[in-house]
Amino acid sequence: MTMWHYADADHAHQGPIDAASLVRLRLQGQLGWDTLVWREGMSDWRPMRDFAAELARAEVGAPPLPPGASAASAGAGMGPVLGAPAQPETAAQPVSPYAPPVAAVTAGTTVVAGGEVVHAGFLKRFAAMVIDGFVTAAASWAIQIPLLLAAGATGLVGGELFGTGGSIALVLLSYGVGFVVPLIYFAWMHSSAGQASLGKMAVGIKVCRGSGERISFLRAFARYAAYFAIVLFSIGIGGLVSALTTALSERRQALHDMVCDTLVVDKWAFTDRPDLQRRELGVVTWVVIVIGAGLLGLALLGIVAAIAIPAMTR
Repeated sequence: MTMWHYADADHAHQGPIDAASLVRLRLQGQLGWDTLVWREGMSDWRPMRDFAAELARAEVGAPPLPPGASAASAGAGMGPVLGAPAQPETAAQPVSPYAPPVAAVTAGTTVVAGGEVVHAGFLKRFAAMVIDGFVTAAASWAIQIPLLLAAGATGLVGGELFGTGGSIALVLLSYGVGFVVPLIYFAWMHSSAGQASLGKMAVGIKVCRGSGERISFLRAFARYAAYFAIVLFSIGIGGLVSALTTALSERRQALHDMVCDTLVVDKWAFTDRPDLQRRELGVVTWVVIVIGAGLLGLALLGIVAAIAIPAMTR
């Protein structure tokens, strides 16, 4: 006889119970179609809906559980119920317990451990960084440009940029905006239900704890602050080291990931469908990488030109 195990509302392991008992719990509403189940022969836990056809063949005519009985005690002392007379349906019973669910109530909230995890390497993270760079730059400019226009209209900025204390304050405010906007953006997006910034969503990756759980706003806030501090105080060297660690470390962690116990993984990692994870980069990722590499090349060319042209005109 096939025996089943299931995860209750607190994600605790329950079972073993037979198929008939599992179906009765579903009929009585104590388990849902999104409840994760497992039986011998399965490599990982999967939602009950995946086995609707198999469970439909189970004998469900045994008397219902006593009132007040918990789902966790359903399998205690309960054997197969072959030959038991079927109970007549009443208006209060579901018409079809195998009908598709109206809405998924736990999709994307349960961490499923034990399956394969595809970690995001340097190229995917670089592509996400390019997209997020455009997003945060646009948001920062949307704040900075009105400030500069207002300062110019009021005469705060004169011919000499640092001629007054007001000009210095304006410059510091501009740099502050350039730091705070991405800080709030990444903290909010990485701690959201999607666990990903817009760039990471585009390339199909997300941020999580080492155990696969969604990170809190505070941890996401600290993660970006750690990245900024590493780059700032190492004069950019920390950014290069992080690029190397995302390419070479076992779990593809950057330095700020190691500090904050976070991972960047495929969006289907730690879910009930690890088979949907992708190791290949994909068309979107390649296009963004080409664009990012082109912009980086233009920036380097501009730096070289700024150094070489004055030297040549002397």
